Amino acid sequence: MMRPHRQEIHAPRDRSLGAGLVRRPTRQRGVAVLLAMLTVALVATLAATAMWQQWRGVDIEARERERLQAGWILTGALDWARLILREDGRSGGPDHLAEPWSIELRDTRLTTFLAMEPGTSDLGDDTFLSGHITDAQARLNVNNLIVGNRVSEPDQQAFERLFDALGLARSELDAMVANLQLTVAGNGSQDDSRPVPITPRRVEQLRWLGLSAASVATLAPYVTVLPTRTQVNLNTADALVIEARIPDLDASDARNLVAARARTPFRTLSEVSRLLPAGAAVLNPSEVGVATRFFEIRGRLRLQETEVIEHSLVQRNGIMVTTVWRDREVSDARASSAPTR
Repeated sequence: MMRPHRQEIHAPRDRSLGAGLVRRPTRQRGVAVLLAMLTVALVATLAATAMWQQWRGVDIEARERERLQAGWILTGALDWARLILREDGRSGGPDHLAEPWSIELRDTRLTTFLAMEPGTSDLGDDTFLSGHITDAQARLNVNNLIVGNRVSEPDQQAFERLFDALGLARSELDAMVANLQLTVAGNGSQDDSRPVPITPRRVEQLRWLGLSAASVATLAPYVTVLPTRTQVNLNTADALVIEARIPDLDASDARNLVAARARTPFRTLSEVSRLLPAGAAVLNPSEVGVATRFFEIRGRLRLQETEVIEHSLVQRNGIMVTTVWRDREVSDARASSAPTR
């Protein structure tokens, strides 16, 4: 007898549930890998930041050490320049461009000056020193324009001749003289609302007196700012300055004086007077001379990646040499040595 065929009915599977059960371990592993990658990236970032901060701190400390060393070296260089000027003052006589103080020191390795065994200094062979001493009285002194509270006519005329020779506007000179008179008098008018310019001490600061930047750059080789009234040293002055300072003197006469002093420096004003053309004005000892009291000293030190430039004004009275002011500028030697386009 045949058994009846039973048809088994199976409940349908929940495919979505089954699929979810299959994919869940894979998703968990992906999340774990992502978290591990994020953790590694975070740790690497923190480590890189810490290393950069540490390197930055070391770099700042090294730069600061270089600046301090450069400052000490330039201070020693200034003392050496003052010693040269003091010895020159001890010998007396006129000041001219054939004296030792006028010799320029070009870029020289600092180890050249140091008597030491190799390895006893951390300055290295990449430290270079340069500098020179210039006669500050080889130029027209801006402060000569005001005597007391009044304008000095001879000095204003000298500046007018210089401005005309350089092609500068007289209006700028008038503004400079007026503002300079205000700085000397404190306030030259009764109008308290009128501002008083700051007294300049360097040529670059003449813009405070109303000169344009272009005019200051043009005047820089021929004018100076000294604390007292000074003469122009005819042994060191440029021909253009001599032409402006001595009335009735043309460019060729000034060049003749420069050529004559190159052969033999002037010892007295009488020697200069003999070379002047007939009809030239008599030399005024309060305006011109053959000796100098004020000198400018410029030093430049390149120490590895740091460059320090120092500019000083010194005054010599007899054999006493005192510093009037000092300015120091620190820059990156790599940037300053990069070629310009």
